[in-house]
Amino acid sequence: MGTIAERGKGKAEQAGGKIAQSVGKVVGSEKLQAKGKAVELKGEAREETAKAAARAKATTEEAGGALKKGVGALVGNERMQAEGAVLQDKGEARHKANE
Repeated sequence: MGTIAERGKGKAEQAGGKIAQSVGKVVGSEKLQAKGKAVELKGEAREETAKAAARAKATTEEAGGALKKGVGALVGNERMQAEGAVLQDKGEARHKANE
């Protein structure tokens, strides 16, 4: 499953956990509050794991793009340079989206 879907699942778990905590407070159930907190924390962990995976992919894209761009410059291939620049920019954008 992709990182965007995993982040979405994490957000949903966090929201469900917060709801369970609120219901637990209303009905006076410490057990429900604790269970809700556990679900919320699980969601946070899922989201952070997905972000870390996306950041790793971004680093690979940036490095690969820089390399391709550099090789293109070395051999005088403008298309290779442009493709490298695009890949590098894509990695940078992915980093920003997953901070």
